[in-house]
Amino acid sequence: MSGRARFTGWAVFSLLLLGSLQACSGLPRLVVLHDPLTPEEHVKLATAYQSQGLKELAAKEFQTALRQQREYPPALVGLGNLSFESGSFQEAEEYYRRALAVAPDDPSANNNLAMVYLSRGERLDEAERMAQKALEQGGPLRPYVLDTLASIDVRQGRYKEAKAALDEAEALAPLENKTLRERLAELRRELAVRDSQTK
Repeated sequence: MSGRARFTGWAVFSLLLLGSLQACSGLPRLVVLHDPLTPEEHVKLATAYQSQGLKELAAKEFQTALRQQREYPPALVGLGNLSFESGSFQEAEEYYRRALAVAPDDPSANNNLAMVYLSRGERLDEAERMAQKALEQGGPLRPYVLDTLASIDVRQGRYKEAKAALDEAEALAPLENKTLRERLAELRRELAVRDSQTK
C-alpha cells in the first residue's frame, strides 16, 4: 500500500471516528460542580440580599449554607429572622431553637427567640433569661438586646428598669441605624404613656 493510500485510509478512519463521537455528544454528561463559596460567605451574601429586601434570594443563600454545613447557626438564625419578619413566629422559633441546640450561647439566637416570646406575649420570664444571656456576650448586639429587655420590662410593669435599659440602648445605638433609633423612640413613648397611667 502506498503512502498516499495509507494516508487516505487514516483520513477516512479519522473522519468516521470523529463523526461517531459527534453523534454521541447528545448523551447526558455527568458534571460535578464545586461551590466556591463557604457557608460563611453564603450567609454574608444572604445578609446583603436581606438588607436590600431580596428575601427569596436571601433564603436561598441561607439554605445553601445549610446544605454545605448542616445546622450552621448563622444560617439558622438568618432563616429565623426572615420568618420573624414575615410574622411566622412558630417557624422562627424552630430555627432559633435549632441554632441554640448547636450553639447554646449564641447571642443572636437567644435575643431573637426572646423577641418571639415577647411578640406573642408569652414566656416572658424565659424571654428575659435568654436576653440576659445574650447581653452577657456583649458586642455589637448589646443595644438590640437592651431594646428587648426594655420591652420585657415595660410589658411586666417595671418602668424604672425599662428606662435604664432604654437609656443605655440609646447611648450605644449606632447613629446610622435609623430603624433601631426609631424603635427605641417608640418604646420610650410607650413607656411614658404607661408610666403616666400608673401615677
